[in-house]
Amino acid sequence: MEKVKKFKRATAISNLYDTKHEVFELTGAWKSVLGDPSKSGAWLIYGAEKNGKTWLALMLANYLSSFTKVHYISGEEGKDKAFVDSCVRAGIKPNNRSLLITDYEPIEDLNARLKSRVAPKVVFIDNLTIYADELTSSLFRKLLTDHPKTLFIFLAHEDRGAPYTAVAKLCKKLAKIIFYVQGLIGIVSGRCPGGKLIINDEQAALYHGQSTNDQE
Repeated sequence: MEKVKKFKRATAISNLYDTKHEVFELTGAWKSVLGDPSKSGAWLIYGAEKNGKTWLALMLANYLSSFTKVHYISGEEGKDKAFVDSCVRAGIKPNNRSLLITDYEPIEDLNARLKSRVAPKVVFIDNLTIYADELTSSLFRKLLTDHPKTLFIFLAHEDRGAPYTAVAKLCKKLAKIIFYVQGLIGIVSGRCPGGKLIINDEQAALYHGQSTNDQE
């Protein structure tokens, strides 16, 4: 007797519209460019070296920590002085207990952390170059699949206008929100209103040679 193939159960439109989604209810400048983004999936922050990626990421981590527990993996810089200075510039207070920072952490250890009772809800991985040998495309997809209620925010370098490493390019394809950082300005795109986030107005103006408010 021929075996009957089972199809994945479909969702009626009425049920689709009734589905409740977990979102961040943001405010201010973050709200204007990000809207009310989902609390899960992948975001990407990328750009050339020393253009403000880590600074922006730490500002975002600090802000999101006002909503939930955030874990920041400083895989590239570790906890050296330059990274500490970036934390200070980002406005992170010493008494912020919702934002935890570690240096490089193997993916295996991160998986264990995310399965623990006190797992963070948002994870920053800074950056994908450090994980190039460890995080293959299949393992990248598995990380997202295994932790469907976690928001992963990845940082990547830029090479010839694109995120560097194959996994970073895959991340850009899958990311719900993308920040392209150039000269201390984050250009936001993806499944959100989009726009610009000025990391530091004075330094950004020096880089771009004009007032950042005058740029298109």
